[in-house]
Amino acid sequence: MRSYKARGIVLNSVKYGDKAVIVHLLTDTLGRQSYIVQGIGSGKGRGSKLALLQPMFALEFEGLISDKTELHRMRDVHSGTLLQSVPYDIRKSTIALFMAEVLYRLIGESEANQQLFDFIWGSIVALDAMEEGVANFHLWFLAHISRFLGFAPGNEYIEDSYFDMREGEYTPIRPLHDKFLNAEYARLLNDLIECDVEYLGEIGLNRNQRVDMLVGLVDYYTVHLDSIRRVQSIQILQEVF
Repeated sequence: MRSYKARGIVLNSVKYGDKAVIVHLLTDTLGRQSYIVQGIGSGKGRGSKLALLQPMFALEFEGLISDKTELHRMRDVHSGTLLQSVPYDIRKSTIALFMAEVLYRLIGESEANQQLFDFIWGSIVALDAMEEGVANFHLWFLAHISRFLGFAPGNEYIEDSYFDMREGEYTPIRPLHDKFLNAEYARLLNDLIECDVEYLGEIGLNRNQRVDMLVGLVDYYTVHLDSIRRVQSIQILQEVF
């Protein structure tokens, strides 16, 4: 087996037999990869390894590659950053679940993207630390992750404009189709994109506005990546926020 050191973010885990799980990670050096983690079924393994394999947990580990299987293995796994609030705050843990599911559905196995990885790692650290603006975080995350997926808005914001989802551009003319954001939500999209995460609390939204903006962002993603329709945690977000 060949070994390597890596950082990874947990996207999904599935039980495999009685004493193992298959974990899907986004890694800094190899992109998205699948790992088999054994020793989960009993004793010390359950208390240590399984606790680290929660959605959006950031890990540092040693990976092992074998020519005999496509699944990698991991050992010497430990936290890359100690999350103080995400595992215990229902709002933050719900957002983390959503983030992980979005990434799991939308990012396939590909070469490493260091900028994407660093943004996601930084996002979970920011979510863990923030005290204000938590309710807007999932909207901010969706707005920003679009630039790494290739369909961020392609032009500068225009005051009182619409946002054409098909063209990916702000436009002063109402599109002839129904895939657009009206002026209120086009402005909000721009606000989210331009906002540093620590100032999210300054974007004042009520519950209805958050739900409508989430629906709008999901529609925008659907135009470009239909797989977002399979993200089941969207409904949970709408109930919590």
